[in-house]
Amino acid sequence: MNESAARDERHKARMQRKKALIDEKIAQAQNEYGLLLVHSGNGKGKSSSAFGMVARALGHGIKVGVVQFIKGAASTGEESFFRRFPEEVSYHVMGEGFTWETQDRQRDIDKAGAAWAVARQLLNDPQIGLVVLDELNIALKHGYLELDAVLADIEARPLLQHVVVTGRGALPGMLEAADTVTEMNLVKHAFKAGVKAQKGIEF
Repeated sequence: MNESAARDERHKARMQRKKALIDEKIAQAQNEYGLLLVHSGNGKGKSSSAFGMVARALGHGIKVGVVQFIKGAASTGEESFFRRFPEEVSYHVMGEGFTWETQDRQRDIDKAGAAWAVARQLLNDPQIGLVVLDELNIALKHGYLELDAVLADIEARPLLQHVVVTGRGALPGMLEAADTVTEMNLVKHAFKAGVKAQKGIEF
């Protein structure tokens, strides 16, 4: 047997062992309930990943609710796209822009409170299978909302409803409550090289 054929055989044997292990884990994973997923970190892609999940949910006929905290001063591509499906996506842009732009903490607190009132309605609706709370971590980090109250409302949601929370600086309590946590790490970003935010990439 030549070296290439031997390598192929070793690869096949490794993949057979791996498949057996994965099949066993899949067989053992029988629980099914609504998950709390948190996308945090300084890297790009937190909201993008959440909106990818919105598209995935819609592909399965699952109704979606979206509340965007902080964001709102400018329109985004995801908002323009998902507003085309008003029967399937309940979309709410509730912020007024980045905190360094608004420069009004009390107004930011009021806007976050209004946004959470909308989020609570979505979390109470058993017809909605996925709720995206975009940039909620920012509102919590700045103290615009109380973490314990937010987590209590999330915990009280319908059994099979999934929730995705995005934003850098996720608080320890949010990470502890989550079923799945993804940390987006920044390796390199075009903005640092003087490239402006562009349609379809940053917004």
